[in-house]
Amino acid sequence: MPRTSAKEIDLSQIWLFAACSARDLRKVRSSLDEIHVDAGEVLCEEGATGHEFFLIVNGTAAVKRKGRKVATLGPGKWFGELALLDRQPRSATIVAETDMDLLVLEQRHFLGLLDTMPSLSRKMLAAMASRLREADKLAFPG
Repeated sequence: MPRTSAKEIDLSQIWLFAACSARDLRKVRSSLDEIHVDAGEVLCEEGATGHEFFLIVNGTAAVKRKGRKVATLGPGKWFGELALLDRQPRSATIVAETDMDLLVLEQRHFLGLLDTMPSLSRKMLAAMASRLREADKLAFPG
């Protein structure tokens, strides 16, 4: 399977950045760090305070809650966006199942982007409302 280059990732396809102009997307991209992690590395620890958002370029990661695997994330998926917003403990542990290439947005860079890109704030609010509605449906079906 051919590997994807971090530069090939279309940031406009990620809900977090979908409302951004081409100029804004260039700002976002310049704020992202490219990293490589080995299989088995813990990327986020449930209960620990988070300070970054991750976008998977290559590889897969396991999502675990209370020690139990609940999902697998692969290329094009992301995690950690809630930590950028509230600095609260991580809701899950994320472990690299394979070697991975990731794009990482640190909280201080993210806050700078929010200051210069109001559309990003609006898009995030709408996405968070959608996530809350989905959680509400799961908690109170019917």
